[in-house]
Amino acid sequence: MYKFWGKVKKHNQRGKTLGFPTANINLNKKIAEGIYISTLKIENKVYPSLTFVGKAKTFNEIKFQAETYILDFKKDLYGSWITVELLKKIRGNKKFNSEKELISQMKKDETVARKYFTP
Repeated sequence: MYKFWGKVKKHNQRGKTLGFPTANINLNKKIAEGIYISTLKIENKVYPSLTFVGKAKTFNEIKFQAETYILDFKKDLYGSWITVELLKKIRGNKKFNSEKELISQMKKDETVARKYFTP
């Protein structure tokens, strides 16, 4: 689908507090907003992941960026260069009424991604 790369930057660290820590990078090109099944490559190792592209509507964000949640990954990536490859869009960007609703949807998105990567 689409591949991009960049240096992981600190943002609001909201993903971590929601239980879905993300690696955030700026995007130079506009990509259709939404949630994508993806892979993240760092130091020649590829990890299954989910990537949000766009402005976080639930939190009234105005910054367009990519936030990648790596399945079963616990390392700190701040300052690291990563490559993200979007494989399949699973839904559009949506504003949720609460963090609880957002977390519930994120868990569903994670289930879809895990099924995608399971042979």
